[in-house]
Amino acid sequence: MLDDIDRRLLRQLQNDPSATTAALAARAGVGSALATRRLDRMRARGVLRGQRAVIDWRALGYSVQVSLRFTLDKGAPRAFDEVIAAARGIPEVIEIQTFLGRVDLRLAVIARDLAHYQDIYRRRILALPHIAEIEALMHVATIKTDERLPL
Repeated sequence: MLDDIDRRLLRQLQNDPSATTAALAARAGVGSALATRRLDRMRARGVLRGQRAVIDWRALGYSVQVSLRFTLDKGAPRAFDEVIAAARGIPEVIEIQTFLGRVDLRLAVIARDLAHYQDIYRRRILALPHIAEIEALMHVATIKTDERLPL
């Protein structure tokens, strides 16, 4: 699906997402018109889904991150849909993942401090529907986080 030119362009885009198309083209060793066509084609095919700002929530005063793993009471036919919809309404939930296996759902929750987390947990998390079991894992350190692909 991707050829060498596409991969070179994607590598350059991963290295500097704010670079202009002309700069990406130069670094990839192709002309600007070709780079524009290739990038447009990759966007149309869904390979490039967009660019975004990455904001460090710690710099905004959030010092606590907790990973909550849930097992749901699956007796309700829409248990997954309902708990996910409710979790989306909690601003401090920054990630929602679903799984197959013993754990059904994981939420990443940020808070300013432990008192703030406790308030979120008591008022918002415990109010989520269809929860059978919750396991909380306090985040200590991020060893690696990288969305770049080995192209």
